[in-house]
Amino acid sequence: MNESGHFWQRFDFILLGAVTLLILFGIMMIASATRGAVDPDLINRLPDQVSFAVVGFLAMLTLALTDYRLLSGLSAWLYGIMIILLLMVIFLGVEGDAGAQRWLNIGIRIQPSEIGKIIIIITLSTFLSTRYKDLDKFSTVIASFVHLAIPAGLVFIQPNLGTTLVFVITWGSIMWGAGLRVHHILLMGAAVLLMAPIALTQLKPYQLSRITTFLCSECDPEAQYNIDQAKISIGSGGMFGKGYAAGSQNIGRFLRVRHTDFIFSVIAHEFGMVGGLATMGLIGIVLMRILHAARKASDPLGSMLCYGVGGMIFFQTVVSIGMNINIMPVTGLVLPFVSSGGTSLLFTMIGIGLVQSVVLRQRRFK
Repeated sequence: MNESGHFWQRFDFILLGAVTLLILFGIMMIASATRGAVDPDLINRLPDQVSFAVVGFLAMLTLALTDYRLLSGLSAWLYGIMIILLLMVIFLGVEGDAGAQRWLNIGIRIQPSEIGKIIIIITLSTFLSTRYKDLDKFSTVIASFVHLAIPAGLVFIQPNLGTTLVFVITWGSIMWGAGLRVHHILLMGAAVLLMAPIALTQLKPYQLSRITTFLCSECDPEAQYNIDQAKISIGSGGMFGKGYAAGSQNIGRFLRVRHTDFIFSVIAHEFGMVGGLATMGLIGIVLMRILHAARKASDPLGSMLCYGVGGMIFFQTVVSIGMNINIMPVTGLVLPFVSSGGTSLLFTMIGIGLVQSVVLRQRRFK
C-alpha cells in the first residue's frame, strides 16, 4: 500500500493529462480526416490508432514502474536489436509511398526507424553516462557520433531523411543536456555542413523535389499542390474554424495525407487559430514537464534520457507544423501524439514512460 501511494504521489499527472488530451484529440481528428473513406488503409486508420493508444498507455505505465537504470544493462542488446531491425528493412522491407522502404510486415506492420528513435535515446544516454567524466574530451564526442551514425545511416538509405534528422537532433539534445563544450559544438556543426552536400547527392528524386519545391514554389506545380491546399485550409479556418468534420478542404478531399503529415492543417481548418494554438500549447506543456524532469533527475543517465525524449518531440513538432505553414520543406514527420501512425504513437508513449520512470526516482528537496 505504501509503495503504491509513493508511486502515485510522485507520478507526473500534468504530463499524463496533457498527453492524454493530445491523443484523444488526435483520434478525433483522424476520425474527421478519414470520414467517408473507401480505401481499406484509411478505414483502418482510426481503429488502429485507438488500439495502439491503449497499448501505448500500458507500455508507458510499465516503463514508469521499471527503474530506468535497469535499461542501461540492456543497452548493448537493444543497440544490436535496432541494427538488426534496420538491416531487415533493407532486405525484407515493405515499400510505401514514393518507393520508400521503411516498414516490416510481421503480422502487423511496424516501422523500425520509429523503434530506433527510442532505442538510440537509451543506448546513447547509457554510452555517455558511463563516460560522463570524459565529456570534455573530443574523442568522447566523436565516439558518441559514431554510435549514432551507424543506425542513422541505415535509416537514411531507406530512404528516410526526416527520421535521420530526428536521430541527429536527438543526439544533439542529449549532448547539450550532458554539457557539450561550445567549441565541440562548432566543430561538429562544421563537420555536418561538410557532409551535407554528399548527403544531398544520395537523395531520391521525390526528396529533392520537396527541397526544390520549398525553395521555388513554381518549379513543380504538382508537388506544390498540397502545400497550397494546406495554406488554404489554415487560412480559411479563421479564428474558430469551420467546425468539426465540417471543413470543405477536409470533407472535399482537397487536402492529401490529411490524417498524417498535414493533420495540423485539418485542426486549423476545423478549429481555427484557437485549435492550433491549443494543440501547440498542450505539446508545450509536455515539453516543459519533460525539461522539469530532466533538471530534477537523480543522475546524468536520467537527465539525458529526458533531454533525448524532449528533443525528439520538440523537433518533430516544429518540423510537422512548419511544413504545414510552408516555412519548412515537407519531410513526412508526423505531429507527435496527434497524427495517425501506430508505431510512432506507441514508441513516443514509451518515451513518456521513460520520463515518468525518471520522475518517480528523482531527488526530493525539502
